Amino acid sequence: MNYTIETSGLTKKYNGHFSVNHINLRIPECGIYGFLGPNGAGKSTTMKMLLGLVKPTEGNVKVLGKFLTPQNRLSILKQTGSLIESPSYYAHLTGRENLSLICMLKQAPESEIDRVLHIVRLENQQHKKTGQYSLGMKQRLGLAGALIGSPRLLLLDEPTNGLDPAGIQEMRDLICSLPKQYGITVMVSSHLLSEIDQMATDVGIINKGVLIFQDTLSALHRKSRRQLKLKTTDLDKTARVLSTHGLPVTYSAGQRFLKIPDEGDQRTAAAVSLLAKNEIGILRVEETENSLEEIFLSLTGKKVSL
Repeated sequence: MNYTIETSGLTKKYNGHFSVNHINLRIPECGIYGFLGPNGAGKSTTMKMLLGLVKPTEGNVKVLGKFLTPQNRLSILKQTGSLIESPSYYAHLTGRENLSLICMLKQAPESEIDRVLHIVRLENQQHKKTGQYSLGMKQRLGLAGALIGSPRLLLLDEPTNGLDPAGIQEMRDLICSLPKQYGITVMVSSHLLSEIDQMATDVGIINKGVLIFQDTLSALHRKSRRQLKLKTTDLDKTARVLSTHGLPVTYSAGQRFLKIPDEGDQRTAAAVSLLAKNEIGILRVEETENSLEEIFLSLTGKKVSL
């Protein structure tokens, strides 16, 4: 597999404290890599090191097949776009004028402006002062600036922060279109599990500076334990009957349903038959699995902040 970003032992210490602790990132080409973790886990620091904005204490960074060094940093960054923390703009200038300045800084042709405005769907607001933009429009303008120069790699730090549901959906759709339509590898950080679940092809989870999981999104989902949720006419009796016959039951008195492990169709059929023989009416059998929040909790020992 080809990787757009590879790091080896990437570390950053501040005053003897590990902000990022020897992480080995592997970000595949032309996908969306979700970089997930609680606030303060080290996501932004890691992304700044990938861009050369923060000098690592230890380790190295390989971007687009080349080791990031002071000598080649600018040539690598010409193929990279980024939106770290919050977008920067001149409020007294229009969206188009702001993008014109970015073209000048990146030494990109002015024709790029129409292309990126189309991608982020801001053509109709391009002549409006950016100080009058909504937060969602400012985020899209920041994304447009990052896309100038046709980068092969895009780093987005919490791009949906502060957006309303419509803005989140809009930003999510834009990000998801980039690898397929434009061949861009996207690394997007978030503390929102639901966002990563709807965007990413691959996932890295960082907690207290340590990379505790890295694989495909489907591999993360496979860590979920499948269960059966049962609702019957007598839950107390159901729990007693199933437990007596060796089936582990998750149930507390007063609950509206109970759970048993999903151990295949034959075991499910046997459990249903057993309840019927004991004259317990079965109202509902539902298959469930752990949410990403529960998976995160099992990996980190703490809930992710939402």
